[in-house]
Amino acid sequence: MFYYKLNDKILISKEKYEDLELVSEDYARKYRGYIFALNKIDPLYSRRSFCVSHPSLMFLEKEDIYLIHQRRHNQFNTLPKWMLSKIKERKVISVNTEYKNWKDALNINFPQKWNINIVGLGDVGGTLLTGLRLLGGDCISKIGIYQTDLNGLLRWEYEANQIIDPFNENNYPDIQIINEEDIFNCDMFVFCASKNVPKVGDNVKDVRMVQFEENSKIVSFYAKKARESKFKGIFAVVSDPVDLLCKVAFLESNKDCNNNLDFNGLASNQIRGYGLGVMNARALYYSKKSFSTIHYAKEGRAFGPHGNGLVIADSIYNYDDALSKYLTEKALNANIDVRKTGFKPYVAPALSSGALSIISTIKGKWHYSSTYMGGVFMGSKNRLNPSGIELEVLNLPDELMNRIKESYDNLKNIL
Repeated sequence: MFYYKLNDKILISKEKYEDLELVSEDYARKYRGYIFALNKIDPLYSRRSFCVSHPSLMFLEKEDIYLIHQRRHNQFNTLPKWMLSKIKERKVISVNTEYKNWKDALNINFPQKWNINIVGLGDVGGTLLTGLRLLGGDCISKIGIYQTDLNGLLRWEYEANQIIDPFNENNYPDIQIINEEDIFNCDMFVFCASKNVPKVGDNVKDVRMVQFEENSKIVSFYAKKARESKFKGIFAVVSDPVDLLCKVAFLESNKDCNNNLDFNGLASNQIRGYGLGVMNARALYYSKKSFSTIHYAKEGRAFGPHGNGLVIADSIYNYDDALSKYLTEKALNANIDVRKTGFKPYVAPALSSGALSIISTIKGKWHYSSTYMGGVFMGSKNRLNPSGIELEVLNLPDELMNRIKESYDNLKNIL
């Protein structure tokens, strides 16, 4: 093991980095801050940085869907006790030096209260804004809003700033109209812009995929803007199809003027997709309608994309494949059920997947969102620690893991 000092940071690695200043293990052991574990993986299939929550994650050679599988983590790494203590305290950060801008990962600090900018104030964006205004006062300082429709902006600036409890000392984030050049002057950029949303009554099997082509163009535009701005915050995708648009944002932000990947744009771990929260909520809703599935609230989990490929597990302790597939189908078709009533299904997605999950992200709480796993943005339970993304790791039965792996492979084959 090699130990280094870079500015005021301590780094460690399995192989020697000639351009870094070596220090002793004793020097590193006495350091009170975060430790950075250096590794090398192709950035097309890996995160730039993440929280090391288990010794087996220290020097990964590969990232894939098995990051969430406990059996992958059963291997024992012979690390010194002081390092194991650091890992237990979530004070070790893995950094991939194959990213050209890997040193940026050494200086990431999340603010106590975040500034959020939202692009797109349609049904979803407006409802999400309302949720953040009502619930985000203790963790959000202000919310910038932007879209090309000026009257729509003025409407939301008027109305959202008038959501207030007059005889309560709650703080509410201030809502401000921003210019296009200020979009990435924030801690989190939230992409809610969308085109080609099918009308109520349209006979569409997968509503989300219909929007892929047009929404890809829009998210590509903003991903390139993020690159130009050298954006350091979180790039959050709420528009459909969430998981694939995350991948588009990652790829497009990392292309140079000749369309070649150079990985000088957004790191994959800066990008998050917010679509799985409502799929869990829908599964929970239907699980309460039968005694055979009521245990989902305490034992169930959701995995995968916001759409086809969704995997609902009725229980992570006593998995039942038939019950799980039943809940999966109910959750998948819930948006169609709402459309049959004559309305677009946007309220629950904007709040369960959007506002509530974004607030949980900011607060470092467990929630559902899509993060990068070896080339695929895949939804699972996770949290954002000061040291980076931590995925929930479970001892999953083979039958369930096979379903998750199939969903993962399908997403990988699309993009």
